[in-house]
Amino acid sequence: MIVNLLVDGVGRIDALVRVGSGKKNLKSIIQPFQPLIFQFNSKSDTSDSSLKFITQIEPAAPALPLTSTSLYSAMYLNELLVRVLDSGQHAEGLFIHYHRCIMSLASEFSSEHLRYFEMELLAELGALPSLDYDTQGEKIEPVMSYRIIADEGFLPVAQQASTHITHSKQLLSGEMLINLKAKTLTPENLVQAKGLMRLLLSPLLGTKPLLSRKLFIKK
Repeated sequence: MIVNLLVDGVGRIDALVRVGSGKKNLKSIIQPFQPLIFQFNSKSDTSDSSLKFITQIEPAAPALPLTSTSLYSAMYLNELLVRVLDSGQHAEGLFIHYHRCIMSLASEFSSEHLRYFEMELLAELGALPSLDYDTQGEKIEPVMSYRIIADEGFLPVAQQASTHITHSKQLLSGEMLINLKAKTLTPENLVQAKGLMRLLLSPLLGTKPLLSRKLFIKK
């Protein structure tokens, strides 16, 4: 069985686990959102050199209790990681942000935790524009409005010009950008923050839709 693992201080690792006879309880251990302690051999007996072979594995703690929207959100995080992180790709600081997000979801669902993780993921991959300074080199101001410019950052929009933009989704408030960076999003910020994260993640995800998003539609 091949498993996808997010490893503290490392990043994504894909590994082969043997779950044959005598290991009946192993499948119950290797489950999503189950913290694990494991050892692996860097030499694989497959043609895929990036695939590791796990030699020992055990639970590090009880599986996290996730239900309803929190479970769907956690499944979204996992699918997101598999889609944007290649096997063997280093993302040393990502595990702690993932763990904090999952712990928060297990305690109580709140969509801002998803936005904070998406932000940290983008930062880890070098795909997050500066949330401190705009494209002119000026500090992001809470009273200003901005537009995202691909590969550049946030362009300040003059107040007169912003009144002529009919689609409010094109504009981002400086307050939201500042609160996103500080991880203090307010309920009023959430729609803009979600739209921004989806826009920034889109080039990494490609055209194939995320299956986990359908869970929210069906709910």
